[in-house]
Amino acid sequence: MNSGRRRVLQGTGGMAVMSLAMAAGLLRPGAARAAEWNKAAFETKSLADAVKAMGGAAPVESKDIVITSPDIAENGAVVPFTIASKIAHTQSISLLVEKNPAILAASFDIPDGTEPWINTRVKMGQTSNVFALVKADGKYYYTAKEVKVTLGGCGG
Repeated sequence: MNSGRRRVLQGTGGMAVMSLAMAAGLLRPGAARAAEWNKAAFETKSLADAVKAMGGAAPVESKDIVITSPDIAENGAVVPFTIASKIAHTQSISLLVEKNPAILAASFDIPDGTEPWINTRVKMGQTSNVFALVKADGKYYYTAKEVKVTLGGCGG
């Protein structure tokens, strides 16, 4: 049996198990989503408005949050980011791009006992400040980094 056919059969077997679980009432459609989408937060235009829409007050700058990304992005369509938090009891990590039409680009809930870091890619239309926003013990903390977006990675 060739490997392509084997992968297809394995994939359809997984779908069959999921279908049986739904039919038995053990799994609801959409149950994989942990939290509801905060539409208001994803429509904001500033850091302060985003924090307010997420239910927080003014965020405090912190050196315990690390943003790892290129200083100059060759392609603004797929800019990679890794954000790590050294703040105890981190509950969520969000990525905000100041000059995007909506500032909030991504938000991740961090379950208890999980190492607080995320790795994602976002679209950036132009050179901008990028904020990593961390919620820990109900308070918000942030750090910022400028990322330059250039055509072909040249210039500044």
